[in-house]
Amino acid sequence: MRAVVIARPGGPEVLEAREVEDPPAPGEGEVLVEVAAAGVNRADTVQRMGRYPPPAGASPYPGLECSGTILALGPNVPLRWAVGDKVCALLSGGGYAEKVVVPAGQLLPIPEGVSLTDAAGLPEVACTVWSTVFMISHLSPGESFLIHGGSSGIGTFAIQIAKHLGIKVFVTAGSQEKLAACKDLGADVCINYKTEDFVERVKQETNGKGVDVILDNIGGSYLQRNLNSLGVDGRLFIIGFQGGVVAEVNLQAVLARRLTIQAAGLRSRSPVNKAQIVSEVEKNVWSAIAAGKVKPVIYKTFPLSEAAEAHRLMEASTHIGKILLLP
Repeated sequence: MRAVVIARPGGPEVLEAREVEDPPAPGEGEVLVEVAAAGVNRADTVQRMGRYPPPAGASPYPGLECSGTILALGPNVPLRWAVGDKVCALLSGGGYAEKVVVPAGQLLPIPEGVSLTDAAGLPEVACTVWSTVFMISHLSPGESFLIHGGSSGIGTFAIQIAKHLGIKVFVTAGSQEKLAACKDLGADVCINYKTEDFVERVKQETNGKGVDVILDNIGGSYLQRNLNSLGVDGRLFIIGFQGGVVAEVNLQAVLARRLTIQAAGLRSRSPVNKAQIVSEVEKNVWSAIAAGKVKPVIYKTFPLSEAAEAHRLMEASTHIGKILLLP
């Protein structure tokens, strides 16, 4: 099969589409999927640079989500899945290829009204957002929610699901075009972090109270400002470190306002844990997608052979929504 290989750690140019061996036959509880499309995620760019190795036993090729058709079933796969089914899947790696083996617990049906290609842009964002701000931070109807990077794949999904659930949504983004896209998706308060202080704006819009939950992909450089933006019993959830991993903070606010700081990734979780998240996503999110309340936002697709171009676009951060690769 064809797959994208990371020839050596480095820039986008190290990604090479090559003929490689097919994946092994699916094992206990696994399925083999013929890939129709694969989502590109920022984590893939970190893996390419040699800073995010795949977990033990995972495919060496990048790609944390895909859509496609089931080609073969291993032993003891649940009866709901059959050869020929159209699915999308959360992966530990291997999406940038023509075929990939997936534990059946990480499969999702293609939601009604979504094309097979576009569905590749759903598993990672839906599982990330649902498992963090909903399953752990318990973001609830009537609360307020600040999303950093509102125009990213995760941001565009988070805006829609939060609005669908009756939550007031604040976003930050770095251009008027990105903020306009966030507004079109339903964001209530759109803040240009390059020209405005988001802490001030949050305080203004909440009568000095602050928001209930923040989803943050920046990390260190935003930590103090995030804490300053939270209200009483506020929860900060960190899912990325684009602004570094080290920060000096004044913890006074944490004690005074009973704040919670949480962080988690998806990739290193156990298959049992991932299956639980995928099941919750299907139960809570898939009906909203079928009802047209949440749509995948796809910015651009590239052939597998242009994976380097897809990474350049991701790292330029000019996109709005998801970038996909097509084998």
